[in-house]
Amino acid sequence: MKKNMGSADRLIRLVVAAVFAGLYFTGTVTGTIGIGLLVLAAVFTLTSVISFCPLYAPFGISTCKKD
Repeated sequence: MKKNMGSADRLIRLVVAAVFAGLYFTGTVTGTIGIGLLVLAAVFTLTSVISFCPLYAPFGISTCKKD
């Protein structure tokens, strides 16, 4: 897998993931929507850690700096 996420993209995803997890664990959002947000937070965290977004690949999107 070739990296296709830049630093800003990764940081934004991690912040959004933290907000979603916070909403779930504080009980602000519960039920199916809460679980959905928690799963989305996990996906955002995973894609940020590996610097690869599978949804970017088919469209040829890359937020990495050009060499």
